[in-house]
Amino acid sequence: MSLTIEVAGKSDVGSVRKNNEDNFGYDTRYGIFVVCDGMGGQAAGEVASKMSVDVMLEYFRQNNGSVPADARKFEGVSERANALGNAIAKANAAVYQASHKGKSEHAGMGSTIASVLLRDTFLSVGHVGDSRVYLIRNGHIQQLTNDHSLVMEQVRRGLMTQQEAEHSEIQNIILRALGSEEKVEPDLQDVICQPNDVLLLASDGLTKLVNDVTILEIVQRAPTLAGACEQLVESAKKQGGDDNITCLLVRLVDLPWYRRIFLGKKGNQQWQNSI
Repeated sequence: MSLTIEVAGKSDVGSVRKNNEDNFGYDTRYGIFVVCDGMGGQAAGEVASKMSVDVMLEYFRQNNGSVPADARKFEGVSERANALGNAIAKANAAVYQASHKGKSEHAGMGSTIASVLLRDTFLSVGHVGDSRVYLIRNGHIQQLTNDHSLVMEQVRRGLMTQQEAEHSEIQNIILRALGSEEKVEPDLQDVICQPNDVLLLASDGLTKLVNDVTILEIVQRAPTLAGACEQLVESAKKQGGDDNITCLLVRLVDLPWYRRIFLGKKGNQQWQNSI
């Protein structure tokens, strides 16, 4: 089985904010997809999220998708996930250095990151913060990431219900983010792909306003991934849109051999968004 990729993304400032601190990018040559949500206010958040996306994509372009010999080894995960973990570590180092040694207006900036690395029929997920990765398969939606936030930590410990967390005034307190400390510990995992799987990478501007059931309905109903992105953003804005909203959808398709040859000759696309 050989899978090909369909992808679409959208980022929107929302209905309240004046600037967009979200950023996303991807490069299908290396199967890397990234969503980042910057923190630090005004230009600082924008700088942190863009820097994180740039470093992630450049890591795989420079290393041709492989893991350098001197890279850190993450136990219990694949070499693919190790590459993702090392790319995240490099992004963290870049944001940390810029935050602590760069311009004063960038002091204290940081970013969440949700990333996916696709190879053949396998994918790896790496994340830090509360931007999420979902898997939509066979009519069901599953959140693959666990938020690194204070409210979700309390939910995991049984100190707060999921419903209480969704309405909590401290939802924006993040326990782990790129640039906060000199080193960061990303959550990494490996997943086996299936044809017609859809992956959603999203900032919390979408997921805190649009529930999983609605996300699933929109993605399944929309005729295209681009149309689904548009509808997801509009759904969040209808709920108030009090934050920046970003979504990146990736569909895995098992095409006939003659289509794969055609696409191979046509060449892969690469694209990056920065607002």
